[in-house]
Order: sequence, then structure tokens, then C-alpha cells
Amino acid sequence: MRLPTAYISHPDCLKHDMGPYHPECPQRLMVIEAQLLACGLLNQLQRHEAPLATFAQLARVHTTDYIESVQRAAPTAGLIYLDPDTAMSPDTLNAALRAAGAVVLATELVLTHQVENAFCAVRPPGHHAESAHAMGFCLFNNIAVGVAHAIECYDLQRIAIVDFDVHHGNGTEEIFRNNERVMLCSTFQHPFYPYCGADSRRRNIVNVPLPAGTDGMAFRQAITDRWLPALEEFQPQMLFISAGFDAHRDDDLAQLLLDDADYVWVTQQIKAFARKVANGHIVSVLEGGYALNALGRCVTAHVKVLSGAD
Repeated sequence: MRLPTAYISHPDCLKHDMGPYHPECPQRLMVIEAQLLACGLLNQLQRHEAPLATFAQLARVHTTDYIESVQRAAPTAGLIYLDPDTAMSPDTLNAALRAAGAVVLATELVLTHQVENAFCAVRPPGHHAESAHAMGFCLFNNIAVGVAHAIECYDLQRIAIVDFDVHHGNGTEEIFRNNERVMLCSTFQHPFYPYCGADSRRRNIVNVPLPAGTDGMAFRQAITDRWLPALEEFQPQMLFISAGFDAHRDDDLAQLLLDDADYVWVTQQIKAFARKVANGHIVSVLEGGYALNALGRCVTAHVKVLSGAD
């Protein structure tokens, strides 16, 4: 019997608001859910509301001082800025705690065999958040919180994170670069924000910088030539996906030229590999993607592959 795919989100994630015209807007989650509903896929998923991540769960990957500073910074009105790109509104803290908590819940659902895999439709995103710094729209490193939970509570020895967001997940690398139990495989536009990752020089960090103008064929070649052999050698027990859709050709915030079919293809590769070596255990977490129509289509296609829907 095929296990279902979990879909984890929370209304609090819609309340995080960094002001008018900010690309990381509540409409991102709205278009995803609308598209999933329109194609009949949403009702085939096992839906869950994200819990609030606990201080202890966050503290596995973030410093105590940083967590407390974010809590203190939460405004009662208006916006405050943690970095030039990352603001907090009165509802941001709860949204960020839900986003990290979603990945903890997804990890538990997968590792207790209640679902085969899970997709977390959450915001704010997380992969730029370092252990002690907010960056690039990110407060807490959602995927890192989930990975640390799998290590701490389920004693997994080998976990792989694959990140196809157009921006390098500098926070995820900073948190895990010296942890041999975690492999990070990443493609990203370079040189481009956050202007790092091209020279990591770690066995467990497989970064593939791509120049502006890279198309789907070159992206697929990078996955085939660099990610898949490294993953095969590593033999992870579980895979996490930093699922950013801002490398799409329609996304104005970057200059890579992927299309919908490329996201289908990369999801198929990850799922096939996970079924071969990791009992199909995948937790996918929304990162970037700011062209709303393309985002809705590509997330729906991604989730469709994960769920095996016809």
C-alpha cells in the first residue's frame, strides 16, 4: 500500500508581511494552494497544520543569543529590519516558528512511516538564515531545524539536503559544513546573492555554481554529473529538499532559465533516488520563487511527482 504525501502549512504563515511590493509576499502561499485545489491534488494529500517550533528545536542550529534577539525584536506595530532584506511585522515571529515547526512535524511523519514524503508550504523561507544571523528574507533555518531533529531524535547517521533555489543556501552550509552526517548538494546562480559557495572545499558540500543564462539542459547535466554520484556514494537515510523555484525563466529576481519541466525532472530524480536508498523518505520545504503564476504551477508539479498522483 502506497503511503500518502503530507501537505503542511498554517494560516499564520500568511500573516507575515514585509510591506507592499516586497517579493516575499503572502500571495505566494495563496497561489500554491489555489493551484493545488484547482487541479484536484490538494484533497489527495494528508493535510496538517504546522506547530510552533520550540526553543529547544531552534537551539539545535541557532545560538541562544540569536533566538532571544529575534524574540525581543518582534514589533507590536509596523516593521523592524533584521537585515536590509528581512523585516519583521507583528505576526512574523509566529509565522517563522510555524515554518520551522512544519519541518519538524514533516520529519516525524516521514520517519514514523505515517507518510512517504511531505511538502511544507511555509514562509518565511529559511536557507539563508545562519546560526546567528537573519539574511535574505529568512529568520530561522527551517530545513536545518528539521535535519537536526532527525539526527537528535531518530539518530540518523546520514542525511542529504538538496537545494535547487537560485540563491546559494549559505545558512544551511554554515550550519552543517563541519557535520559529516549531513551532505548539502546545491545548484545556484553565481556570482549572485549571497555571493558565496563557489569554493566551499568540503567533502560533504557539493556546490554547483551556474552562470547567468544557464538553461534547463545545463542544469540537468549538473545534477546528473555532480549531485547524483555524490549522493550515491553518501547513501543518505533521508533527503530534505530546499525547494526554491526562483531559477524559473519567468522569475525577474534572477537570470537562470529553467522551465516547469525542469522542476518535474529534478523532483523525479530525487524521488527515484530516495526510493532506492532511503525508503522514499523526503521532506521538501518551500524556499524562493517570486513569479506567482510560475510558482503555483511548479510547486503543483513538484507535489504531484512527490505524491505519485496521476
